[in-house]
Amino acid sequence: MDYVIPAPPVAAVPVRGGGLFPVRRIFCVGRNYAAHAREMGHDPDRDPPFFFTKPADAILTGGADMPYPPATKDLHHEVELVVAIGLGGANIPAADAASHIWGYGVGLDMTRRDVQGEAKKLGRPWDMGKGFDHSAPIGELVRAAELGKYETGHVLLNVNGSERQSGDIADMIWSVPEVISILSGLVRLEPGDLIFTGTPEGVAAVKPGDVLEGLISGLPPLRTKIAG
Repeated sequence: MDYVIPAPPVAAVPVRGGGLFPVRRIFCVGRNYAAHAREMGHDPDRDPPFFFTKPADAILTGGADMPYPPATKDLHHEVELVVAIGLGGANIPAADAASHIWGYGVGLDMTRRDVQGEAKKLGRPWDMGKGFDHSAPIGELVRAAELGKYETGHVLLNVNGSERQSGDIADMIWSVPEVISILSGLVRLEPGDLIFTGTPEGVAAVKPGDVLEGLISGLPPLRTKIAG
């Protein structure tokens, strides 16, 4: 095909044991842990699931430093289980969702909280609060076949060696199969899609020099340093 400009590179996430998982789109679930929903001022018993996106090239891999982004003074961390889709589909029943999962990883939904807050106040889109450059650090992916049934697991974020966030996959309001089913009713999922599944309570600001380590049972750790 004759492109009129050079084709952009394909964003990709390393896989444990070798290889790369190409990234098509990144979807994120908002407020999927009850305690986090409450710390953000919402009632988890009444809020239905909702989704937002990040560009595929927002991923940051290999333990690289994350540059502190411009236009914010309140950069927050949100550690999350990431689901990698290997088989596409629309209106996927929750009972069939597992067959669409290629693998799992640890991710950070980094957020310019002040930018997001101003957008919320004005009724504007969150894109610039959530979808900025390098806003999706992610660790190596692990094939679902290596993990078996994956419904529980400790979710932890340390900042400079001290615990900031702690929860369990089992604490999700909407389980991974339910998230896949609901999201696939809104858009057709395709191979290469990533889903960030929500974060436990304890989100807080970070500053240049801080070292973030995300840990989820059974998955390779995610480490990044906030660079000035």
